[in-house]
This record gives sequence, C-alpha cells and structure tokens, in this order.
Amino acid sequence: MEKRYTLPVAIALVVGTVIGSGVFFKAEAVLTKTGGNLSVGILAFIIMGVVMIISACTFGVVAQSHEGVEGLVGYASASCGKGYGYYVGWFMAVIYYPSLVSVLSWLPARYFGVLMGWDDAVVGGRTMMLAGVFMIVTYTMNALAPKLAGKFAIATTIIKLIPLLLMAVVGTIVGLTSGMTEFNFSNVVTEMPFTEGLFGAIVSLAFAFEGWICATSIGTELKDSKKNMPRALLIGTVIVAIVYVIYYVGLAGAVESEVMMAGGEAGAKIAFQNIFGQVGGAAIFVFVVISCWGTCNGLTMAVTRGMFDLAVESGSPKLAMFKNVDANTNMANNSAVFGLLVSSLWLLYFYGGTIMEGFGPFKFDSSELPIITLYAIYIPIYIALLKRKDLSGFRGKVMPVLAILCSLFMVFAAIYSHKMNVVYYLIVFVVIEIIGAFFKGGKKA
Repeated sequence: MEKRYTLPVAIALVVGTVIGSGVFFKAEAVLTKTGGNLSVGILAFIIMGVVMIISACTFGVVAQSHEGVEGLVGYASASCGKGYGYYVGWFMAVIYYPSLVSVLSWLPARYFGVLMGWDDAVVGGRTMMLAGVFMIVTYTMNALAPKLAGKFAIATTIIKLIPLLLMAVVGTIVGLTSGMTEFNFSNVVTEMPFTEGLFGAIVSLAFAFEGWICATSIGTELKDSKKNMPRALLIGTVIVAIVYVIYYVGLAGAVESEVMMAGGEAGAKIAFQNIFGQVGGAAIFVFVVISCWGTCNGLTMAVTRGMFDLAVESGSPKLAMFKNVDANTNMANNSAVFGLLVSSLWLLYFYGGTIMEGFGPFKFDSSELPIITLYAIYIPIYIALLKRKDLSGFRGKVMPVLAILCSLFMVFAAIYSHKMNVVYYLIVFVVIEIIGAFFKGGKKA
C-alpha cells in the first residue's frame, strides 16, 4: 500500500473515531450511575482515559513489533496465530460492529426526537422507525457511494468537536462565574455505594472511549509507521481524554445535576439551552444529531467490509461469496448486505431487550458488553508481546503487564456492574462463535 498518510492524519483518525456520540449518550448515564456525584464521575472519566491510553500505547508497541500488519485481526493473527485471528474477525463482523451500528443508528434518531420535543424519544415507535431509516440510508451510502461516505466521515469529524468544545469552554466559564459548578460538586443528588457508582460509570464510559483500535487499520499506509503509529495512538488518546473531562466539567456548569438527571435523554439539550439560549442551544444540538450520525457512518464503513476482510483473510470457501466486489462501486456488496441484515437483528434485540426489557431475564446491554469483550480479546495479544525476547524494559515488559491489568479491570468492572446479564451475553457470544467455526473451513489456521 502507498505510504500516503502523515502523523497529523493518524492523530486525527484516532480522535475522530473515538469522539462521537458516546460522550453525549453516556455523560447523563454517568450522572445517573453515580447518583449525581461529580467527583466520582470525573474519577471514572480519568480512569477510563488512563485505561484507553495504556491500551493504545501498548498496541503501539505491538504495531512496531509487527510492521506491515494492520488492524486488530491482523495483530491477533500475527501474535496468536491465524485461528485466533479468524475468531476475532468473526466476532468483529457479527457481534462487535453490527451491535454498535444498531445503537449508533438509534442515537441520532433519539436525539432528533429530543430536538423535536417528542415525549417518547427513547422508546417510541417513531424513534425506532427513524433509527431504521438512519441505518438503511447509511448502509446505502456506504454500499453504493463509498466516496460520499468518506467525505461525510471527514465533515462529521469536524462537526462533532463543535458542541464538545463549546460546552467545555463556555459551560466551565459560566459555571464558575455563577457558582453552578461549585454547587454541583458540593451536592450529591442520591447517595450511592462508591464501588457500585464508580464501576457502573466506568463500564458505561467504555462505549464513549472506544474506537482507537480502528486507527491501526492504516498501519501499512502511514509514513514511518514504526514511529508514527505509537505517537498517533498516544497523542490522540490523550487529546480525547482531556476533551471528555473538560466537557463533563462544562456540563456541571450548565445545569444542576438533579435537573440533568431528571431530564433523561433531554438532559444534554437542557444544558446547551441553559448556556446558549433556546435558539442557540437548539442550533448547537443539531450538531449533536449530526455527530451521532457521523459516528454511525464510521462504524458502518467498517461493518460493510467486515465479512469481505474475513473471507479474504481466512480463505474459507464457505465465505467465498463475500469476496465479490462490484465493478461499478468497487464495494463488496454481499458483505455490505450481510452487515445490514445482522445490524438490523441487533437493532431488534437492542430495542426489545435493552430498552423495552421485553425478553424477560434474558437481556444484556449490547452497547457495553461487546466493547468489554475487546478488552478480554486483547489479553492474549499482550501476553504474546510479553513473551517476545527481542523486547525488554518498560516497553516490552512493563507496558504489556499494565495493559493486561487494565483489561482485567474492565472485565471485572463489567461483571460487577452487569452481574447475571454477563452470563446471558456469553451464551450469545459462544453460540455465535460456534456458528463461526462452521464457516471457518478452507485453509488450516
């Protein structure tokens, strides 16, 4: 591949793939999980930021160790064998990307409903129909006009920073001047057990801090990737962590925590309108809707190519149909159709199981647990890095150990927070991986 990308582009890719809808979606969730305790909430942001930075920097070392390899599946194959890489790729194509696309199709619909003043913006039929429209339109754009999808991704990367930075700066200044920030830090809405609030907030934030691994997909196209990939991962993740923390502090200066929590899905809109007025707040909130759609587009770009990449990598004759590329659009349309189908099924589950809780006890949060699974998937890669004899000292020994501890911490936090729901998720995970074993075939791993 041509060495076309520079360090600033790689940093922008890290920032652009992480920052998106998650921080708008999960900031109010953090307030709820912590009972409005801002100090615990900020601690959760900082811990999640540290976990992200350590994990990303360790993958920077992995990237240096396997030059010419790119993406999580590539690193998994190079570190732990092609068999492990296949099952990681199957997970990404069937669970990870589609489940997140389903949530990210619902989010712009949800916030559009908030913008329009719908009372049922979260669970209403209008919202779910609109979520389906967002999903279909985004898939159609990626399958039939991939260049347009790329331009849309670039535009929304810039747009998504506008509301975050405005709230971070203006909200903090207004809050410090009016005393709102001090009031919110001094008053806890509902007393919560410290560990319950902290772990619940951390697991919720995993959604907002996810995406940096996608930047490794341009490894072979990055100039001086051996030096620039680790730099991009470090600088990009530090920028994200800082922006998120100051945005959360800015929210504290915009509205009382109790009002924010009571507002639910409309909490962010209330905060923006308190700072920028009814018209200005609504105008900025339009950027929030577009930002959420942009994040949906970014993940859709990945899921439309998921089965194509897996088919090419595995060489399985049972997946050969997904290697077909349309001559007019230069897109793997069979892979894109498969992605749309699986994402639709995940949207159905997200609505019925997560939002409406209509599946009885068999339910789990599909916006959080697939992401936590990634941290478990990273562990064998870190162990392989730890065993390398050509690496020593801080980069070869200390960083992999720290990254393993971070992954174990995230898994523990998920089990502590979700309890029995983790078991239900694992049942689904194992069944899907067993199905993946049937399609593996082809070349021996």
